[in-house]
Amino acid sequence: MARKKEKIETGYVLFDVEYEDGAIRSNRRVPKALLGGFDGDEPAKLAIEEQDEAIAERSGLPRRPIKKVKRA
Repeated sequence: MARKKEKIETGYVLFDVEYEDGAIRSNRRVPKALLGGFDGDEPAKLAIEEQDEAIAERSGLPRRPIKKVKRA
């Protein structure tokens, strides 16, 4: 009997990010493979923080703390 191939999650999920200073950024992309399970969308916040850290490093400006993350 043939085996079913395991489905691989591809693509991205979009998130709106609210920073503690009141700024809002929309449509931040997070890979679907990071999401799901018991943690829900918590891995998305960590991924966006990593993206912000890379952006801050390149721009020379400090990274802003994230207040809230929700799916777009």
